[in-house]
Amino acid sequence: MCGMSQQPPERSTRAAARPDASMSLLTNVMDHSLDDGYAEAAERREAQGQSGLPRTLRAKLGLAAGLVLAALVVTVGAAQAREEAPAVAKEREELIDRIERETDAADRIEDQVDELRADVGRRQQEALREHGGDKAALVALLSGATEVTGPGVKLVVDDASGSASSGGGPRESSDFSDNGRLRDRDMQHIVNGLWQTGAEAISINGQRLTSLSAIRAAGDAILVDNRPLVPPYTVLAVGNGGRMNSKFKDSADGRYLNALQENFGIRTAMSVEKDLRLPAAPSLAVRNAEPRAGEGTS
Repeated sequence: MCGMSQQPPERSTRAAARPDASMSLLTNVMDHSLDDGYAEAAERREAQGQSGLPRTLRAKLGLAAGLVLAALVVTVGAAQAREEAPAVAKEREELIDRIERETDAADRIEDQVDELRADVGRRQQEALREHGGDKAALVALLSGATEVTGPGVKLVVDDASGSASSGGGPRESSDFSDNGRLRDRDMQHIVNGLWQTGAEAISINGQRLTSLSAIRAAGDAILVDNRPLVPPYTVLAVGNGGRMNSKFKDSADGRYLNALQENFGIRTAMSVEKDLRLPAAPSLAVRNAEPRAGEGTS
C-alpha cells in the first residue's frame, strides 16, 4: 500500500449563492411591495389612533346612513329609468311616424309641382305655335320651346387635372389665386363665342339655353338658370359644324379658351358632329311685346 496520506477533498466555505441573485431588483420589489414611506406613515397614524375607519358608534352610524342613502338614490334612479323607458320608446316611434308622413306629403307635393310645371310648359309651347304666325317655328326655336336636332359642334371643357398653375392669362389679377377650375365668366365667353359663330341652339350638360338664360356662379359651381352643373362641361351647339369650328377657333373667344388651356391647364376637346339632339328648355318665360306709342308696326 502506498504510504501517501489521502487528503480529504477541499470544500468551499462560502455559502451557496441564491438562485435569484441575478434578479435583485425584482426580488426587492416583491419583498417590499409597500413603499417604506407609506408604511411609516401608516404606522404613525395607527399609533396616534387616526385610522381611516370610524371608531366611534356615532361615526359608524353616520357612515352606514350615508351608504344606505346612496343605495336608495341608485335604486330610485334605476326604477325611474325602467318606468320612463316605454314612454321614451313610444315618443320615438311617434316621431319616426311623423317624419315618414311629412316626407310622403313632401314627395306628393313635389310630384304635383312637376306635373304643373310640365303642364305650363305644354301650354306655353301651344301658345307659341298658335300665335307665332308664319314665324312660329323660329319663335319656338329661339325661345327653346321645342327639341332641336341637327349637325353642329361638340365642345367638352374640363377643369385642370393637376395643381393650380401660375402665370399670365386672360383672367389674371393681382388679387386672384387660380386653382385650375373653369369659372362662370369662362363659360360665358364660350357660349357667346358659339352664338357669334352661327349657333342656332346651345345646351350645356343637357341644360338648354334661351335668350333669357343666365350663367352665374355659386362658390366654385357654375349655374345655368340656377341649376348647378358638374364638370366636365359638354357644350352642344347646333348649326353649320364645319364653319362654326373654324370660326370659333379664330375668334377672340376661341383664343380666350386656348389661353385658358395653355396658362391654367383647362382641358378642351372640340369636334364636328353630324347629328346632335338638344332638349327643350325646362321652363319658358313668355313676354308680350307692344309697339311704342306713335310708331307703326312692320
